[in-house]
Amino acid sequence: MINILYAGSVSACFELENDFPYYSENEYTVSLDGREVLRGNTNVFSLFSLKPNTEYKLEVSGQDALTFKTAGETCAVNVRDFGAVGDGEHDDTTAIQTAINCLPAGGRLFFPDGKYSTAPLNLKSHILLELSEGAVLLGSTDESRYPVVPGALNDIETGELVQLGTWEGNSIPMHQALLFAEYCEDIQIVGRGIVDGNAQNSQWWVNVKERTIGRPRLFFANRCKNITLHGVTVQNAAAWQLHPYFSEDVSFLDVSVNAPKNSPNTDALDPEACDRVNIIGCKFSVGDDCIAIKSGKIEIGKKYKTPANHHTIRNCLMQFGHGAITLGSEMAGGVKNLTVNRCIFNHTDRGLRIKTRRGRGKDAVIDGVLFENIKMDGVLTPIVINMWYNCCDPDRYSEYNTTREKLPVDDRTPYLGTFTFKDMVCENCCVAACYCDGLPEQPIGEITVENIKFTYDENAEPGFPSMRNNNREMCRAGMYFDNVKKLTVKNIEISGNDGEALIANHVDELIKE
Repeated sequence: MINILYAGSVSACFELENDFPYYSENEYTVSLDGREVLRGNTNVFSLFSLKPNTEYKLEVSGQDALTFKTAGETCAVNVRDFGAVGDGEHDDTTAIQTAINCLPAGGRLFFPDGKYSTAPLNLKSHILLELSEGAVLLGSTDESRYPVVPGALNDIETGELVQLGTWEGNSIPMHQALLFAEYCEDIQIVGRGIVDGNAQNSQWWVNVKERTIGRPRLFFANRCKNITLHGVTVQNAAAWQLHPYFSEDVSFLDVSVNAPKNSPNTDALDPEACDRVNIIGCKFSVGDDCIAIKSGKIEIGKKYKTPANHHTIRNCLMQFGHGAITLGSEMAGGVKNLTVNRCIFNHTDRGLRIKTRRGRGKDAVIDGVLFENIKMDGVLTPIVINMWYNCCDPDRYSEYNTTREKLPVDDRTPYLGTFTFKDMVCENCCVAACYCDGLPEQPIGEITVENIKFTYDENAEPGFPSMRNNNREMCRAGMYFDNVKKLTVKNIEISGNDGEALIANHVDELIKE
């Protein structure tokens, strides 16, 4: 069966429905109106250079044919007609921004092959940007070209806060993103072209801890609706690559995100306090977390009480990041209803990585997390749920955040609810199969691990399964649980481990089958 994920005016995205993570069982051919257009082996594939408002017949070998119709548009214009040169040297910022400003609602701005050097661009509602396969939007390396966006300003009439900028969960100033949208709707960025932050040729990755203003993201959307990125490659952002913020109905389809493994804070995709996010058919290889789902630090969480909600991650490939999928640590608004299935994690430090700690607050609730049909290879620790995360915050080494004594539950205490991991194969683990460490005063609610096979790398070296104070190294350890209310372990196969396969401390109810 073939599902249509997206049909815009000039591109469309499809998904094969099967039980195989990311890759299809066999290579297939795709024909459009009787003409072969591609051969593929992934469960998600895309078509480009389509005609607007046109009906097509799609045939995939081994599948029933289907028809689909592209969306209409009001107009399509070429960015070169506004003076863009596209030679990689000329500054095309003014030409591109003028083209965007002039584009009517429902219009498309086309970038033909070329390298378009640009400073940050302001997007607006009801537009589509199409990057041809040979088109590159190349970020300027001049830091002065990236304006500072205030964290929040007071309305001059009412005094109410208008939130604008953010950095790592706080409403503080930041440099404007290369592609920047605030309070917009209906924005589409499609094609096989590249958006390159060009940070590798700048100073953005140098002395990052000394900076007082947040580095620019590659794409930032604040309080936007109906955003779609389809097919494009984004890479080499100064910091986080893709950052939708307090936005709704956001889709990333068949997108690739790249950065060197040693590049700082180059998370691929960090949806923060968003609702209804679809991440399907994407490929990530970056220097930090591949996907980090967030909802702000405690002041943001207390004020807006907006969880990251209804996120679907499917048929994605994550490689070489710190965590394949991370929740937190800025999650004071909570994370709810996350489904991850049919994905592959290769050589990430962790598979699932939950980061929280005392001080995130009572609204920091993570609940309803399902991982199923996942394949991992070379992941150091496949499952990590850590309520003792010790990075980034000034009080990281305080007695409050280091003591293992049971403290009172108060407005600063986070909560972790239900987590289900099933139908997974985790090969060549190194540090531990599973490491879940709750708070003594607020144990993790319920963890189910079912139908999972763990094997270990024969050449594994010791490492830390999580980032916490009073840490200790492990190597080829089994499944470790501490401070959990209910733990169900069903049909688990562990081979090649050193020591006990299951360590369960302070678990109120343990069910083994």
